[in-house]
Amino acid sequence: VIPSLTGPHEIADILETFVATPEGTALAYGSLVFMALLPIFFGALRSVSCGKSKNSSDMPETITGRDAARFPIIASCTLFGLYLFFKIFSQEYINLLLSMYFFVLGILALSHTMSPFMNRIFPANIPIKQYQLLFTQGSGETKEEMVNYEFDTKDMICLVISTVVGVWYILKKHWIANNLFGLAFALNGVELLHLNNISTGCILLGGLFVYDVFWVFGTNVMVTVAKSFEAPIKLVFPQDLLEKGLGASQFAMLGLGDIVIPGIFIALLLRFDVSLKKNTRTYFHTSFLAYIFGLGLTIWVMHTFKHAQPALLYLVPACIGFPLVVALLKGELTEMFSLTNLYYLHSS
Repeated sequence: VIPSLTGPHEIADILETFVATPEGTALAYGSLVFMALLPIFFGALRSVSCGKSKNSSDMPETITGRDAARFPIIASCTLFGLYLFFKIFSQEYINLLLSMYFFVLGILALSHTMSPFMNRIFPANIPIKQYQLLFTQGSGETKEEMVNYEFDTKDMICLVISTVVGVWYILKKHWIANNLFGLAFALNGVELLHLNNISTGCILLGGLFVYDVFWVFGTNVMVTVAKSFEAPIKLVFPQDLLEKGLGASQFAMLGLGDIVIPGIFIALLLRFDVSLKKNTRTYFHTSFLAYIFGLGLTIWVMHTFKHAQPALLYLVPACIGFPLVVALLKGELTEMFSLTNLYYLHSS
């Protein structure tokens, strides 16, 4: 088994036992960048629609300044806890439990991701039936709803397709199935995790910047967990695809954290653009290009020095710095930090 140095927040290239061709390397890195941009772009667009929802049950999770400050500490405790688990208990049984956990989450995430596309392509001449899944506790006046989930025929089709992908992943652990789940997780994360203002975004990214650098360069904890952890928490693309086709096995990888964390900040800047009501997307486009620059720089440094890199080391300064410079030049820096509720947007 070729060891992987890729964790939730780092990129790694398996260079110890495999030397990729220049074409294979370019294809793998280019594909990873393209796949990383997809959930950020579409997740940001969907976060605006989600933020305009008038239904309180559809409102996304809000990350406040206090949450952002605590997040690196919680993430560190979780990472170190996994490290201890893998050191004490059998890796096989832990990964079995994790596989079942991500199997269920992956089906739900992929189904939610597919739903808008299914609404567009579903034939109009096919009748749509409504269903309801209801679980209650108690009886009579003490009856209490535990689960009340309404869905229709289109949701059922999405669920069936997602389940097929889930079974494929569980049985084969194929990299395409892994990527489908990974893209779904990333898109849902960008769409549903909302920062309430720019200051909160800077606190979150700054804290995770320190977290990423410390656990990658300061200890072997991140690497150890990454080598032991088997779950669709990363996007992968084979460097030997041109030689071996879909059965390729030498992967370049990108952790989902390097997509979701900058992605929710980029989505925040898109909602800031919308709140300005100037019919422009200056800050979204700036941060999106900054992400491409930061990710490209990460890949270049990693490939040059042949060592795993904490991608947030490069992504955080780019994604925060570029938009702040633009705001300073446009004289909108004060307005950017004065808005305190970009959690949701009133329709106008």
